[in-house]
Amino acid sequence: MRPETLEDIFGQNDLLAPDKPLGIAIRSKLPHSLVLWGPPGSGKTTLARIISNSLDANLLTISGVDSGIKEIREATRLGKEAKAEGRATVLFVDEVHRFNKSQQDVFLPHVERGDVIFVGATTENPGFELNSSLLSRLKVYVLKPLQTDDIRKVIARCMAVGVDVLPKSFSLSEEACTIFAESASGDARRAINFIEVAASIVQSDENVTVSASLAAEIVGQPTARFDKRGDVYYELISAMHKSVRGSDPDASLYWLARMLKGGCDPLYIARRIVRIASEDIGNADPNALNITLNAWDAYRRLGTPEGELAIAQAVIYLACCPKSNAAYKAFGEACDDADRHNHVDVPMHLRNAPTQLMNELGYGDGYRYAHDEPDGIAAGEKYFPDGMKNATYYRPVERGVEKRIKQYLESFRNQTRSD
Repeated sequence: MRPETLEDIFGQNDLLAPDKPLGIAIRSKLPHSLVLWGPPGSGKTTLARIISNSLDANLLTISGVDSGIKEIREATRLGKEAKAEGRATVLFVDEVHRFNKSQQDVFLPHVERGDVIFVGATTENPGFELNSSLLSRLKVYVLKPLQTDDIRKVIARCMAVGVDVLPKSFSLSEEACTIFAESASGDARRAINFIEVAASIVQSDENVTVSASLAAEIVGQPTARFDKRGDVYYELISAMHKSVRGSDPDASLYWLARMLKGGCDPLYIARRIVRIASEDIGNADPNALNITLNAWDAYRRLGTPEGELAIAQAVIYLACCPKSNAAYKAFGEACDDADRHNHVDVPMHLRNAPTQLMNELGYGDGYRYAHDEPDGIAAGEKYFPDGMKNATYYRPVERGVEKRIKQYLESFRNQTRSD
């Protein structure tokens, strides 16, 4: 089943088309070291073999799962010897992200000198998992999950080339093919596994067509593509957060469901939506924070699945709220000023004086109690440190409750600030 040429590969047209860099490099036999980053079953190992075949090169394979420095040194030694004899070597490093930083350093001089053409394969983000020094010598190519139509083509070819090993008169109904293709989640290997399972069940010589119901049983409960450490985890969380920020409750619920179905800890989501309530809604609807805290508490009391509904309710509420990041931006600006002016003393009139000595030293002298002032505002009073100008961090938006807050603040600032 493994393709032998670029023309046999289904999918990855963004990389392998005749006018794309990797497609041009392979067809023109222009070798360079690279990393293939993509999900399982997207064709990383196949591409490494095709690159080797296109160059008529030796292919050496090691894996970060069961190899160490000894295996790396042996592979690079063989590559160096082959180079001296005038033949190229493709060193395919599967699961390259599993090598630690010290092990990755061993590759450096051999990639630099061209002793081997390094082809790494990883399901993890190379920017996080590979040494910057090694990564700077490699071109990263991103492979995507196969589209459903591409998986259907893989299934069709599997049925065509597998006539010698599949049961006689074994076939798939159109509905079964669709179920296998959609349930593969972009993983060609998973689709082929479905066919192997179906073939193992059907061992008679009679004409047998795999029905939709049998295909559904073989597929079982769909397994979401979700890695609690990896990029998919953060991509889904980001998608939900941005859907809430964009005021789309339907998309927000979809991404929430994807995370929960994939095994994300609901308490993590509960913490995340509390953050969203302050970052993206703030005082435009102060009740949003209460809603999310209540959802968090409800989940802790009820657990799964009952408590998940409270989280979903909170997500819907957040998505439908008026939005403001004024509090988020204001706090960030205040933190920046706190870093710049972190040694400035508190003005005497703003200090508390709990002891007689502090009173004698002048702590609190000149402080004006706002409740005793007209309209509760001590006009002209300064609350920033001496020598630091009044700053404006909080800029309410014209939405929700902040619209009223903005009117009040304009009046307050006009009365209290002279600079």
